Amino acid sequence: MENVVVLIVGAGPAGLATAACLSQFSIPYVIVERESCSASLWRNRAYDHLKLHLAKEFCELPHMSYPLDAPTYIPKNLFVKYLDNYVERFNIRPKYLTSVETSTFDNDQKCWSIVAHDMAKSTLVRFTTKFLVVASGENSTENIPMIPGLRSFPGDVIHSSSYKSGKSYSGMNVLVVGSGNSGMEIAYDLATHGANTSIVIRSPIHVMTKELIRLGMTLARRLPLNLVDNLLVMAANFIFGDLSRYGIRRPKVGPMILKLETGRSAVIDVGTVGLIKKGIIKVKESISEIMGDIVEFQCGRKISFDAIVFATGYKSTTNIWLKNSESMLNGNGLPIKEYPNHWKGENGIYCAGLGRRGLAGIAADAKNIANDIISVIGAMSG
Repeated sequence: MENVVVLIVGAGPAGLATAACLSQFSIPYVIVERESCSASLWRNRAYDHLKLHLAKEFCELPHMSYPLDAPTYIPKNLFVKYLDNYVERFNIRPKYLTSVETSTFDNDQKCWSIVAHDMAKSTLVRFTTKFLVVASGENSTENIPMIPGLRSFPGDVIHSSSYKSGKSYSGMNVLVVGSGNSGMEIAYDLATHGANTSIVIRSPIHVMTKELIRLGMTLARRLPLNLVDNLLVMAANFIFGDLSRYGIRRPKVGPMILKLETGRSAVIDVGTVGLIKKGIIKVKESISEIMGDIVEFQCGRKISFDAIVFATGYKSTTNIWLKNSESMLNGNGLPIKEYPNHWKGENGIYCAGLGRRGLAGIAADAKNIANDIISVIGAMSG
């Protein structure tokens, strides 16, 4: 049994940022991670050409800036290097291959009791802690929708987290399901590598340029969001024209307010829209069923595909191992309270990186959590 002051679950950017903020106050902590490395999603499950969608000033973790010569939009490999330097700078030593099995609040002892599986040694480890930080992410496990007949599909079926490059799909008919940033970027990558690419776009989406989003986030510090949204939508309409005739509808709510209210991001165009306009990438509506290699769409059209890529996001697995967290998380493992009060529950439980506010949200959560823990410790010892 190991008794610790703070236990952080997850060594992605949220866990690392929280660890760094705690170390600024010299608060001892232990950080556990089920994978064999930190930030495994970025390291192992991100496609090769990925860049951060937001300008670097919105993507820093607390207490460490990017190098001065870093580009405005940080590529994946440079971000991973930044995280490695971050781990070194703050001397963060995660216990890797340690998967939390259960976590419950002990009312008598007024502490959290955690059982974890040390996968390297095949043993169980037990912790007790006053403060528990859930930093295991909303992107814990792949979300693939249940489509009738999907199991009968003979070709490649992969989730976007396994997608690396379109090289191996040249000349093949590939369907991308999901029109968020991952889906649109993967469709572009496939098409530029010579795949006959189609993409399912079901929901309305805001298509923006990365410069427009940077402008919007900068203006949002000074101006009302509805005004910023009006400017962004006008500019996007000017740049892209009316996309509804290509199967892309714009939501009624503006991009900044939509992000604030639902966590849904605008799509930052990397060239996909141009290829859709030229007919190189074909837009499809919802799938009704799959029969072998034939995909039937809701319009009744049937098309044969060699591969399907699901860019349908992730879901949180927190509720599987975390009990007694009803004060903080809902049934989907996401915060009950609205941003910016989402990061704290009762009995010393916190969550970092679940506010759907990207890396800037992670940095804010980490600072809030460390400040709150130091004030609670101060009150206990005072």
